[in-house]
Amino acid sequence: MTAKKERMLHHLNALQEANVAVQCPDTLIRMRANAYATKGINQWLLELIEGEEYVYGYKLLAKCIQDKYNVKLNKKKSYRLCDELGILQKPRQRVQSHPRRLPRNRIVTGSNQLWQMDIKYGYVSGLERFFYVLSIIDVFDRVVVKQYRGPACEAKHAAQTLCYALQNRITTGEEMPTIRTDNGPQFTSKLFGDMCESLDIIHERIPPRTPNMNAYIESFHSLMERDLFRIRDFRTFEEAYESLDQYMDFYNNRKMHGSLKSKPPAVFSVWVKTLEDSSAFHRAM
Repeated sequence: MTAKKERMLHHLNALQEANVAVQCPDTLIRMRANAYATKGINQWLLELIEGEEYVYGYKLLAKCIQDKYNVKLNKKKSYRLCDELGILQKPRQRVQSHPRRLPRNRIVTGSNQLWQMDIKYGYVSGLERFFYVLSIIDVFDRVVVKQYRGPACEAKHAAQTLCYALQNRITTGEEMPTIRTDNGPQFTSKLFGDMCESLDIIHERIPPRTPNMNAYIESFHSLMERDLFRIRDFRTFEEAYESLDQYMDFYNNRKMHGSLKSKPPAVFSVWVKTLEDSSAFHRAM
């Protein structure tokens, strides 16, 4: 190595050592300032929980410090300080008011014993917006007993649609059908669970990623996709709803099903009740 390069390396090393020597005092000052600030914040936190603010969690305590002392405390540091001080509230345990009931094996021997519900999306290209279709199908006779369609689908819509279906299909004194759904928010909601409980309806929810356990409604929605949604281009919601109503009238009253003796669902539902022995149409679920 030449003498010139050695002198350059010497100067670089000296500069690096000088930079460290200059920066160290500032770092110490910052560390002491942070420690002093943390000590003050800890005192404020302890004072807050001695008052009305004892009901707050770490996020609202940080907001109180910001409002009262004009010191911004981010939620991560607030969580850490509360944890160190032993004042961190335990997270509330959410208790499900209606725990999930898994489907059980059964033999469906007639109409109105097992209904399946699910939601499908349609698209209005003229508005570039989606709409929802919620359908309820009877597993035995394949009749779609009720359907909702609209730009939104919430728990109240699912509950209302089920109520309308029960009014149309269930006579006084007849046992309520079992309802089987997936785990969508409409079906896991408290509103839907309360309604099923008040009407003594058994509500089964299939495990995640098991659409085969809701096969009949899934099959119907695939037919609706193939026969209607793929071949029609809707310009408005009204046009989509009118086309859907026409398809539903065709499906229930005129569309032949191979598994229903080539009869439409509504016709099969009436015909099968005239048989002395309908065991050939019993369905294992």
